[in-house]
Amino acid sequence: QVQLVESGGGLVQAGGSLRLSCVASGRTFSGYAMGWFRQAPGKEREFVACISRSAGSTYYADSVKGRFTISRDNAKNTVYLQMNSLKPEDSAVYYCAAKRDSSGTYYFQRDYDYWGQGTQVTVSS
Repeated sequence: QVQLVESGGGLVQAGGSLRLSCVASGRTFSGYAMGWFRQAPGKEREFVACISRSAGSTYYADSVKGRFTISRDNAKNTVYLQMNSLKPEDSAVYYCAAKRDSSGTYYFQRDYDYWGQGTQVTVSS
């Protein structure tokens, strides 16, 4: 059992920046790959970014490449999502997720074992 708690969401204007944080419980945080997903009303939950256990590899959805950066601080049991140049279409509930298996796919919801409750991000035009 892993507890994940997201924070940092809010209301920002288009072009602005926001940094999301996800704090994980336990002392084995470094043993999990971590991902961010988002879900807008009426849409499927979609992959945003993920980072490997050692932070040596990162992956991004095409829609956020060049604007978002995922990072982690294993000493603080925290994963971050720095979001720059925000667009209205980025508005969604953002979820943090933990992946036990270091292999396999990383862009499906079913690839992840633990989920946070989400934090709302709203970008106004």
